[in-house]
Amino acid sequence: MEAWLNGNPSPYLDLYSKDFTYFDPSQELRIDGWDKIKDLYENMRGKIKTDRFEMVNPAVQSTDTMAVLTYNLHIYSGGTSWKENCTEVYRLEDGNGWKIIHSHFSPTKPSLK
Repeated sequence: MEAWLNGNPSPYLDLYSKDFTYFDPSQELRIDGWDKIKDLYENMRGKIKTDRFEMVNPAVQSTDTMAVLTYNLHIYSGGTSWKENCTEVYRLEDGNGWKIIHSHFSPTKPSLK
């Protein structure tokens, strides 16, 4: 997370499965597949810079081959801050270890229109 929130998505991309899916508040539709998330992240490489972040209230629920990590992400940058709810689903893959198969980020207090 530290590398990603300072403009380097490579370590995070290494965690994703090839069939990874992603919901992001800045995207209208779900992103399907590792190649598509890589394209999105490469367009953002070097453009993100945060002062600090906190993973608040993390919880893990798991079985032998699946795990769900949920937490609140607090990000601080340039005197501003924002908060998101985060969910990441992991799968134990033969020969590849634990990989994230799905991530979902959403504002903790979304604007209602």
